[in-house]
Amino acid sequence: MRHTRIIVTHYGGPDALRLIEEDCPAPKLGEVRVKVLAAGVSLPDVMAREGIHPETPKLPFTPGWDLVGVVDTLGEGVSAPAPGQIVAAMPINGAYAQFVCLPRAELIPVPSGLDPAEAVSLVLNYITAYQMLHRSAKVQPGQRVLIHGAAGGVGSALMQLGRLAGLEIYGTCSSSAASAVSELGGVPIDYQHQDFVEEIHRLTGEGVDVVFDSLGGSHIWRSRQALRAGGKVVAFGLTGSLRGGRLASGRSGGRHRYRALAIFGWYIAASALLPGRKRVVPYSIQTLKRLKPAMFREDLLTLFSLLQQKKIKPLVALRIPLAEAKYAHELLGKGGVIGKIVLVPNPS
Repeated sequence: MRHTRIIVTHYGGPDALRLIEEDCPAPKLGEVRVKVLAAGVSLPDVMAREGIHPETPKLPFTPGWDLVGVVDTLGEGVSAPAPGQIVAAMPINGAYAQFVCLPRAELIPVPSGLDPAEAVSLVLNYITAYQMLHRSAKVQPGQRVLIHGAAGGVGSALMQLGRLAGLEIYGTCSSSAASAVSELGGVPIDYQHQDFVEEIHRLTGEGVDVVFDSLGGSHIWRSRQALRAGGKVVAFGLTGSLRGGRLASGRSGGRHRYRALAIFGWYIAASALLPGRKRVVPYSIQTLKRLKPAMFREDLLTLFSLLQQKKIKPLVALRIPLAEAKYAHELLGKGGVIGKIVLVPNPS
């Protein structure tokens, strides 16, 4: 049997993505072959394509952090889950494919009846949001928070889960996304035409309790200025190194996994020396998952339950065929995407 997958042929722009056809992979000892129903498209995928994400593999590689699929074939030594079971996984790379072989321990059952595109939104975006809110920031009802990129994949997840937690929410976004942020229960701040630090202090007086910063670098210092005394910045991204979906520096074509991370770490360390009792707390979903896989599983099952109960509703921006992954990256790079783009490798 044949299948298709996307590979990154060189570190660079969306043109680095290529669709290939090959023999379907066979599961090894302890593995399960999964037929992918939905694969998420995320900024970490873009950063890996550019060669700057800490998790960037060697070339050639198949991108894709998160997937939802159906169990197809069990490898030797595996008795469950049964073929036909819907499962989710966060392999970090490899999800842009029709079939993927994964270790049995990586698979988490998905309750029946859920939309695969909505379910896959929980695996990376909502887990990130949930753990930052409740495990990193340990938010309490009534606290004020600022979310950067509030209409994006992680941002909209933070908005919905923050509202469930009883938070007062402010969100930076483009003017075109302001209505979406308002509908999610937040106060939009147009980052293109407003200084978010000035606006936060105008609206709140003393500042917010927590800022969720996905940009990294010197932006962490600006986020810190929006805090009240005793507040914290939860820093979880390095997307400030991108401009229009490409490296802001203009230097591409190499694998520089630790360059942005080193700059990120320097700003976190330097911020600790500044006055004001304002902390910067780094968050890494892949690190926490590796250290505490049971926690990752527990949190994802909690989110599936919230989705079943209709307490959350992931925003699926577009469902795009796998063969059009390049187009998906172009759209994400342009910005202004509300919610999550999902690739559909096996359209029914």
